[in-house]
Amino acid sequence: MGVLAGRTALVTGASRGIGRGIAERLGRDGARVAVHYGRNEAAAKETVAAIEAGGGSAFTIRADLGAPGAAEALWEQFDRHADGLDVLVNNAGIGNTRPIGEIGEAEYDAVFTVNVKAPFFILKHGMGRLRDGGRVVNISSGLARTAVMPDNMAYAMTKGALDVFSRDLSKVLGTRGITVNSVAPGIIDTDNTAGMLHGSEGGWERAAAFSALGGVGTAAEVADVVAFLASHGGRWVTGSWVDATGGSLT
Repeated sequence: MGVLAGRTALVTGASRGIGRGIAERLGRDGARVAVHYGRNEAAAKETVAAIEAGGGSAFTIRADLGAPGAAEALWEQFDRHADGLDVLVNNAGIGNTRPIGEIGEAEYDAVFTVNVKAPFFILKHGMGRLRDGGRVVNISSGLARTAVMPDNMAYAMTKGALDVFSRDLSKVLGTRGITVNSVAPGIIDTDNTAGMLHGSEGGWERAAAFSALGGVGTAAEVADVVAFLASHGGRWVTGSWVDATGGSLT
């Protein structure tokens, strides 16, 4: 029996990248996983298939987190499959924005809508579905604490807002034994970073140089941190910002 046997988890943006890695790990730990996706149904079904191939259970839910009423639409679908939630991972996000001299209002609004507004209202409408003793993990970024990539300023700002959300929400939900934390990856090898890592000569080496460990992270390594916070072992950690950058901020 896995450490999350009998639990239900929801991971937003779980069709690929870090979100998929988290969903697969929680599935291996025994949770029944709601795999959220925005557009790519085929990729979400691949995540479900991977979880099921490992002996786990999962289902897909679709919601465009950039659209009005997205949170209500997400929970309406979730309720068709489950009657409560134990682990919520807010992972979905827009990962890049243009520099301040180039970004327009529409792009700025879009990244804040998906990265900040959506998690806020997912929790607003989901708190009653979260069982006592549950877990909330918000996926932040090392860029919330360093100006090493200032051209990605608007994105980094959204992650700073998400960290405040985690801190304050931990006080709101703490009386019910629900923990709330931010996990901050550094540069992770996903399709979102493929251009940076594989699209130019020396890209991988430059990225690895940020890390004190001299490497580029994987989705599985971030998922391991999330899995700890979701487990009984993480019960006394809340309101925290967990550095999962491989020492990129040292």
